[in-house]
Amino acid sequence: MRNSGFQGVPIWIVLAGQGSTWRRQVETYNEIRRRVVKAAKKMADRGMVVGTAGNVSARIEGTSRFVITPSSLPYADMEAEDTVVAELDGTVVEGRRAPSSEFLLHSRIYTARPDVKAVIHTHSPHATALAALRMPIPPFLDELVTYIGGPVAVAQYALSASRELAENACAALEDRAAVLLANHGTVSVGADLEKAFHTAELVEEAARIYLLARSVGLPVEIPPESFELYRTLYTLSKSGS
Repeated sequence: MRNSGFQGVPIWIVLAGQGSTWRRQVETYNEIRRRVVKAAKKMADRGMVVGTAGNVSARIEGTSRFVITPSSLPYADMEAEDTVVAELDGTVVEGRRAPSSEFLLHSRIYTARPDVKAVIHTHSPHATALAALRMPIPPFLDELVTYIGGPVAVAQYALSASRELAENACAALEDRAAVLLANHGTVSVGADLEKAFHTAELVEEAARIYLLARSVGLPVEIPPESFELYRTLYTLSKSGS
């Protein structure tokens, strides 16, 4: 991961030479950093991660940059200033800490999916149990197709924080809103942090219900005609129609 010559230099100084819009850009940066931390703390409070596991990021609209949580910092202690602003190519623009070790996962998703504006990686227990079993979540609930676009697939196993993990996750995600990482956890994406977080919660709840249903039988997938209808709704919502 490369550092630009701007590392450690306040972002407002960098932007000051870019014209009269710099104050608005600074406000945007700072607001996104606050929202990322808020989502990360909420993720921890909901029991979706333990310790410093998991990570959250959000794209900065109109740029090739995104904000991501730092590495190995307890969420209770995290402040907006602890987040890292980086380019998709790995150049750190601003940040007093190292970015999350899963930086490549986030940057690869943003590169492959221009529609994605936020990424949340959790280790929520029921979904991670399925990831450990390498068992996808089939479309047995209407909401899975409406909000996620279909089944929640399992990406092929790769080492944490590796480029291979990032590539495997993108391949399994396709155009949907969530994917399980084999023997690891989950990744949820969305048009903003609120939608990505809703998806993360939906995946965990669906995993819990799926495991409960499988304890007494095999869950039945929704009919093909319903799948197509809900899939159309998902596609329209993703495109903003």
